[in-house]
Amino acid sequence: MIHPHKGVTGVRRLWNAFFYSASGLAAAWRHEAAFRQEVLLAVVTVPLGFWLGTDGVERALLVGSIFLILIVELLNSAVEAVVDRVSIENHELSKRAKDIGSAAVLLALANALTVWVCLLGPRVI
Repeated sequence: MIHPHKGVTGVRRLWNAFFYSASGLAAAWRHEAAFRQEVLLAVVTVPLGFWLGTDGVERALLVGSIFLILIVELLNSAVEAVVDRVSIENHELSKRAKDIGSAAVLLALANALTVWVCLLGPRVI
């Protein structure tokens, strides 16, 4: 059976995708405290990244590392939602999936910290 929404193409598909994405961001904001915290982090650090970066590459690395945190958090939240939808019982595979998603967020945070320290640390020291 073909999914009824998969037949949409062209500009209409892009228009639909935009609204699905906006709905996803709204759901993450509404239901995920970690996402809200990371958005607040981004509100502070993204402008700082643009201001402190000395050229386009530095700005892209500083700001991109912050957006990567948000992207990974969204994917982690999606995994958690699917796992919870399938079953709320404690299961080894459910725990593993959630723990791996959490580890991905931790690595994204470590990546951002590393980028910021490598680029800005020598100027501060």
